[in-house]
Amino acid sequence: MSRTVTLVLVDAGGAPLGALPPFDVPSPWWQEVGPVVAEARRRYGVDVAVLRLLTGDAPQPMGGAVTYLAQVDARPATPLVPAKLDLPADPLRAPYAEPGGPARSLAWATAQLRRLGRPAQTAAQQRTWNLSAVWRLDGPGGTAWLKQIPPFFRHEAAVLRWLGRAAPGRTSTLLADDGDGRMLIEHVPGEDRYGAPIQERLAMAAGFHPVQLRSVPDVAELVAAGVPDLRAHALPTWIRDRLAAHDTSSVASLLAGLEARLDEVRGCGLPETLVHGDLHPGNVRADVGRHVVIDWGDAFVGHPAFDALRLAEGLPDDAASPVLAEWCARWRADVPGCAPERAVGLLRPVAALRMAAVYAMFLDGIEASERVYHATDVDTYLERALASAAP
Repeated sequence: MSRTVTLVLVDAGGAPLGALPPFDVPSPWWQEVGPVVAEARRRYGVDVAVLRLLTGDAPQPMGGAVTYLAQVDARPATPLVPAKLDLPADPLRAPYAEPGGPARSLAWATAQLRRLGRPAQTAAQQRTWNLSAVWRLDGPGGTAWLKQIPPFFRHEAAVLRWLGRAAPGRTSTLLADDGDGRMLIEHVPGEDRYGAPIQERLAMAAGFHPVQLRSVPDVAELVAAGVPDLRAHALPTWIRDRLAAHDTSSVASLLAGLEARLDEVRGCGLPETLVHGDLHPGNVRADVGRHVVIDWGDAFVGHPAFDALRLAEGLPDDAASPVLAEWCARWRADVPGCAPERAVGLLRPVAALRMAAVYAMFLDGIEASERVYHATDVDTYLERALASAAP
C-alpha cells in the first residue's frame, strides 16, 4: 500500500505559496514523513519540513490520498499548483507543527550536540504527528534523535532520567531535554520489533521484569517527578474523567464498579510499579539478542499487569497464555503469596478502559485535523472492555 501525497507549501512566516503536484510514496503510514521529504527532494529538488496533516481520505491513517502542510525556506523553482489554504490558529497546535517550529527545535538540538562535543552534520525529518516530531541527527560522534512531544507526554524525560540511573542499558539514553517537550536521545542500534514471534516476546517480558521490580521502592519519587499516578486510588477517577465526553453506556456497570474491582486487585498482593503503558513489540528495539524498551510517553505508576496485558494484546489465546503465565511465575517467585493470575483476570477490562481513556486524552489534547489518527480508538477499546468483562 502506498500514499499519494500533496504538499501545500508555506514560507518561514507562514505565507501560503501553493502546492507541489501530487506524488506517490511507498510507505503508507501518514505520520512517517521521512519518505515524503526524500521524494519531494528527489522529484522537485525541494527541501521541505513537514509541519502537520491537513487532510486524508482513508478511514484509517494509512494509504490513500493525504495532504500535508510543509515549510520551505525559499519559493521552489518547480511550478506550484494554486491551493486554497485556511490556516486558523489553534490553541492545541503543537509548537513543531507551526512555521518556524522545526527550525527552532533543530537549533536547540544542534546546540546541545555541540555542547556535548559531537556536532551534527546532517538532520533528517522522520516523523510528525500529534504524538511526536522526530528528527535524526548524524555527525562524527554518532547518531542522536531529536524527539518533541505534546504536554500529555512531558514526563517521558523524567522517566528516562530515572531509568538511566536505576536501570542503565534498559532503554534509550537521554542526552538533554529542555523541560518543554524537546528531548535529545542517543541512538539505539537495531530495529523495532513489530510482529515479533512469541519466543521473542517472552524474552522481552523477561528482560523487562527487573525494571519493574527495581521501581517498587521509587514509585513516590517517580510521581513527584511528574510521572502520572494511576495507582488503584487514582485510576477510577482518571478513567471516568477522560471518558466523560464519550458514550460509555455500554460499559456503565464496569465504570461504576472500578473501585470495588481494584480493591480486589489490591488483595492479590502485587506491588505497584513503573508501567511502560504501551509495551508492544514495536516499542522494543533488538540488536544481537539485546532488547531495549523505547518510547516512554505513555508511562505511569500503577499495576505491573497492565504491561503484561499490553504485550499479549492481539495474540491468539495459545500465544498469549505463555506470555502471561511466565509473567505470573516471575512475580510469584519475587513476591511469595501473591496471586498474579487473579490480578490479570480482574484487570483485563480495566486495561481496555484505560486505553480508551488514553485515546480520549489524545483527542482532547490535539487539534481537529489530527484527530483522524485516533478517531475510532476510544470506541474500539470500549468494545474490548465490554468483551473482556463477559463471563
